[in-house]
Amino acid sequence: MKLNINGRERNLEADPEMPLLWALRDVLGLTGTKFGCGIAQCGACTVHIDGVPSRACQTPVGTLDGAKITTIEGIEDRVAKAVQAAWTKLDVPQCGYCQSGQIMSAVALLRDNAKPTDADIDAAMAGNLCRCATYQRIRAGIHEAAKSLA
Repeated sequence: MKLNINGRERNLEADPEMPLLWALRDVLGLTGTKFGCGIAQCGACTVHIDGVPSRACQTPVGTLDGAKITTIEGIEDRVAKAVQAAWTKLDVPQCGYCQSGQIMSAVALLRDNAKPTDADIDAAMAGNLCRCATYQRIRAGIHEAAKSLA
């Protein structure tokens, strides 16, 4: 099958039921997307499918014909750069394991809502768990990125 990943057509020989996460990591070597829980509850595996944050651990590759998949390795627009700069400026990550999923969700939020409130951020980020509990820094990072985009 062919998948559009990060703007590039990729040939993939895999069982259509294989979760996108394993196709990305094990078959295509894109290891920025992390395995966390395997049941779409933690958000570590968040990617964008047609611009929407989606859990790669529970998305079969066979359902993605014609979809545009973006991983942490492929986000490069102005919003993504603002989020990445804010994360660095405010030293948001602690261990960093969940951060690719956090960033993917934050980028999607800011693309849809340029001036999110705390409640907007909490709602958009609710599916992303951080074992180090850096939620206040994540929220501050999103506000900083929004400010830099204004």
